[in-house]
Amino acid sequence: MNLASRQSAGTEPRLPRVLVVDDHTQARQSMAEILRSSGHHVTTSAAAAEALKRLDRETFDVILTDLRMPGMSGLDFIHALEQRRCEAQIVMVTAHASVDSAVEAMRHGAFDYIEKPLRADALEQLVTRALTHGSMPDRKTSVPPGDRDHTEVVMIGSSPTMQTLRQRIAQTAATNETVLITGESGTGKELVARGIHLASSRSRQALVSLNCPVLSAQLLESELFGHERGAFTSADAPRVGRFELADGGTILLDEITEIELPLQAKLLRVLQEKTFERIGSSQSIAVDIRVIATTNRELNVEVAEGRFREDLYFRLAVLPVHVPPLRDRIQDVPELIAHFLTQSAARLNREPSRLDPSAEDLLLNYDWPGNVRELENIMTRASVLCTGEVITADQLRPWLIGNHGLADDGPTDGSLHADLKLGLSLEEMERKLILATLDHLGGHRQKTAQALGIGVRTLANKLRGYGLPPRAKTWAKAA
Repeated sequence: MNLASRQSAGTEPRLPRVLVVDDHTQARQSMAEILRSSGHHVTTSAAAAEALKRLDRETFDVILTDLRMPGMSGLDFIHALEQRRCEAQIVMVTAHASVDSAVEAMRHGAFDYIEKPLRADALEQLVTRALTHGSMPDRKTSVPPGDRDHTEVVMIGSSPTMQTLRQRIAQTAATNETVLITGESGTGKELVARGIHLASSRSRQALVSLNCPVLSAQLLESELFGHERGAFTSADAPRVGRFELADGGTILLDEITEIELPLQAKLLRVLQEKTFERIGSSQSIAVDIRVIATTNRELNVEVAEGRFREDLYFRLAVLPVHVPPLRDRIQDVPELIAHFLTQSAARLNREPSRLDPSAEDLLLNYDWPGNVRELENIMTRASVLCTGEVITADQLRPWLIGNHGLADDGPTDGSLHADLKLGLSLEEMERKLILATLDHLGGHRQKTAQALGIGVRTLANKLRGYGLPPRAKTWAKAA
């Protein structure tokens, strides 16, 4: 399903929605005309304050904002959007482009910037890239600079294993050394990385995160180091890379083993010398950054089999932190259950559900191959789909992988989609959870997103990624 054929929670076709904010009438109208002619639904505002009021009642996929405007400037507008946790992709449009303004905007959530005078084809291509970027299920995220409450990263569990992990995080945060976080998928490696950053002396600066597996080798190099105009095909404008954005702060390289060997050599140089060059440039850029990397693989095995550079491994593993699987801290499961049920209840605006003792016993005797992420998904699903105040073992059993729940006799009371099979991936479990919740709530996207704890746009992106029919009544059948 392409972007132009997306549908909202209703039945009317939905075009990509773009908001253009510029105090200059001619420039504003020109951008709107270009984007409307290329199949976008465009709304315009002459001032940032006016745009914020519009955002109280409407959502957009992309927001283009001028840099210099009377009253609230473009950067102030971007800061306000950041505070609102706006999920739109933001593009800064300016005739006064500079690296400083671009870095400032991108540190606070802007996707990219473009210079005036605008070329129609360049504007169309940039908006298309922004829309594509916004639809990536694992797109990169950042924690912006500013005062941060260290309790924002909630790590549940009082087991000795978790106490040891908290101590290791505190010890690691007190330094500026490179950190390698290892652990199985779903254990919370990114949460640990954020905890290290927020407890460090760099907490007032940006944590810039990049999920390495979602990008091709060329795009990954550009995202890391940036590029100059004309450095390669489609490089129509210079781009600031993630290392430059993270200057003074921390960069998180998620699943670093997915980086190919040639790029590993360039990454090694950055770790050694703290300098790099943008693609297409010979000018070295010095940065003050802390690198945190994560992997769910055994790096010594990757090194032995020639898939990962040994010298890079040693550079990364200065301070190793291992995040234990949930089966090794099973005594934390009751605390995690209570936490996730409370979170779900808050999103659903009702009292938390309770687990029958038999249901808790079932979960305490399960080995959790998907770790904490699997437990969170199951508690969310149970909160939404199970009827009554008490969740029973029979309701949960069909959702568990392995010996505890592979019933083929259809869903139990309170569940709509219990067709989980042995070996089902976490991604497929997430897909089934989303579709079951959407069907249970009658296809209402906003209620579904709220129940699942995600944004409406994130939900729409995931549905589009599944390639499913847009009408609500067909989603459950397609699951």
